[in-house]
Amino acid sequence: MSISEENPLDVEPSAVIARQAVALGYGEPTEVIDLITAELPSPQDDQVRVKVRAVGLNPVDATVVRGFMGTDESKLPLHPGYELAGTVEAIGDEVADFGVGDEVVVYPTTGALADHVIVDASRLRRRPAEVSPEIAAGLLLAGATAADTLATAGITAGDVVVVHGGAGAVGVVAVQLATRAGAAVIATASPRNHEYLKSLGAIPVAYGAGLADRIREVTPGPVTAAIDTVGSDEAIDVSLQLVPDHSRIVSIAAFGRADDGIVLVSGGGGQSLQHRLDAIDDLLAAAADGSLVIEVARTYPLDDAAQAIADLSARHPRGKLVVIP
Repeated sequence: MSISEENPLDVEPSAVIARQAVALGYGEPTEVIDLITAELPSPQDDQVRVKVRAVGLNPVDATVVRGFMGTDESKLPLHPGYELAGTVEAIGDEVADFGVGDEVVVYPTTGALADHVIVDASRLRRRPAEVSPEIAAGLLLAGATAADTLATAGITAGDVVVVHGGAGAVGVVAVQLATRAGAAVIATASPRNHEYLKSLGAIPVAYGAGLADRIREVTPGPVTAAIDTVGSDEAIDVSLQLVPDHSRIVSIAAFGRADDGIVLVSGGGGQSLQHRLDAIDDLLAAAADGSLVIEVARTYPLDDAAQAIADLSARHPRGKLVVIP
């Protein structure tokens, strides 16, 4: 490879050299994730190159890297990061809806843990000026997942909804969206998060033995639906006790309980994916007008992406962890 001052890495003039955090194997994030550089060519006709400004992290990042969803060596290296906010810096010839300099979010995607990415233009939405890159990047996957669960459960005004894991990333959005829809919300969480959940309009209850009875004591009426973001047997067993129509028990995590008649959503395709895509603009608008609150617990530089992913499960943060390239 020739080196020169004009083009030190001898890449095509319209290309960029991107830094990317990738997992070279399966295991603990701090042991298998490394930073590499890769040449990104010019975007193809229907693609956009984005300068990444913020990347939201989610439990699935750690789950995949640790091999809990399989250890197929042919899929290596892994490219974690499923949501980002950034600035358009180049567009393909057939891209008409976005231009260079536009502030956007990208969801769903992979390989967001980088300083530049190339993505299909269909994955872009405009970021409102009132929403910071950190907040925007942090609300996409969790927010879209929460919206999917509520749409699947058919939450409307007058419902009484139990949200299991109400202080988690998905739970916090589910609580707020259900409240905005006119439902009464009971949210399970550890006691340290109860005041926070009250501020969002939920009735908090603690996990643990006697959960069903504690919910019955505080509910303003019969429980009509449950959203499970935890996946524990307790969450599902209590939901089955309280919700007469088991098709209105929706879980994003209890895949071992499919035979109990509950509904599982993963966002992998079909109606579930459509619910999520349809929700993005509404989520951004709600964040812009202040009716949807997203907390950022901590930010990390791209150099610390491995530690950030490790912290997802080690610290159980209430707010989002965000990487700033």
